[in-house]
Formats: sequence, C-alpha cells, structure tokens
Amino acid sequence: MDYSFNFQSVFRNIGPLWDGLWVTIELTLAANVVGLTLGFVLALLIMTRWAAVRWPFMLFVEFFRCTPAIVQIVWFFYCVPMLFDVFLGPMTMGIMALGLNLAAFNAEAYRASIQAVPREQLDAGVALGLNPFQRIAYIVLPTAVRNSIPVLLTNGIGIFQQSALVAIVAIQDLMYQGKTLATQTYRPIETFTIVALVYFAVSFPISQIVGYLERRRELMAS
Repeated sequence: MDYSFNFQSVFRNIGPLWDGLWVTIELTLAANVVGLTLGFVLALLIMTRWAAVRWPFMLFVEFFRCTPAIVQIVWFFYCVPMLFDVFLGPMTMGIMALGLNLAAFNAEAYRASIQAVPREQLDAGVALGLNPFQRIAYIVLPTAVRNSIPVLLTNGIGIFQQSALVAIVAIQDLMYQGKTLATQTYRPIETFTIVALVYFAVSFPISQIVGYLERRRELMAS
C-alpha cells in the first residue's frame, strides 16, 4: 500500500468535529431523558391486566425494537410532516426518533426489573396504606431503576452510537461534520479514523462503568 497518511490537514480543521460532537451529545442526552422516562411508563402500560391498554403499547414497543433505527429516523423526517402536517426542527425530530427507539428498549429493561421486585415489598406498601401511585413511586420505581441501571447505560451507549444515523437527514452532528470535512480535505481515511476514535473515547469509559456495576451486582447477589 503506497497511501501516504496525513492527519495534519484534518487536525488543522478539527473545529467542526468538536461542534458536531456537542450536537451528538445534546441529541444523546435529550434522547436518554425521553427514553428513561417514557420507557418506564411503557413498561407499566404493557404490564397492565387490561388487554385493550396492553396490546397497543406492546405493538408500539415491538415496532421500534424490530425495525431499523435508520428507517425510523427517515420516517419521522419525511413522513410525519406529510401525514400529520407537523413541522418541527431537525433536532427535535432527531430527539423524538432516537428517544422513542430508546424508550422501546428501556421498557423491556424496566419490565424485567419490575417483575423482579419482591412481592413482600409490594405487600408491605399495601399494609402501610400506600395507594397504587405511591407504591409505584416509592417502591417499584427505585427498585426497577436500580436493578436496570447496567442495561439502561448500555442502551444509552447504543443511542450515542446510533445518533450517527441522523447525519443522513442533515443534522450537523459528529458524523455529518466528519463527512463534510472528509470531502473538503480529501482525507476520508484520516477523518473517519478520528471520528471513530472520538466515538470510542466517549463510549469506552461508560462501557467500563457498566462492567463494574455488573460485577458489583453479581458480588452482592452471591
């Protein structure tokens, strides 16, 4: 291979990459807020005993879990305005698409954790006179969140990585800026190598935290 690597041309114009990284982080944080809150609500709804309530939300969760994220993003950007006459900013649409996708996966994580809540704790809540909402807020929610933290963090990392897909709809995230810089500098190998390293530098520490939490949880359970 006689290719001559030259990272200097990329480093001299790296400013847009940092701007794109902040957009990616904003997308990820906002999508996680949506995914964490809506995911818990969905978990409760799909666990209700009323089939008329349960089945529509189960279908919602399975749709977002079983279709590619890139299709969901494109659908939101091009179909929602045409079908519902709703026109939102690109960032808002990106947050909605990523947030709903994350909520579907988080709902399953929450559901498994809710099912693991000891029955004795719920019975104790009834004995103390707590109403259903108070039992959810003070018993189910804290336990479910604590038990599902490793999975929620893993899902959060996944959304950070999947956020690169919004570049196809011209949101100026890290991937979009990387594509632009590669075109301007004629250095795609160097540019996308740096982009990949940035994604790795953000994701790797969080993945190590997830591993630590998993090991700690196993030790506490043993």
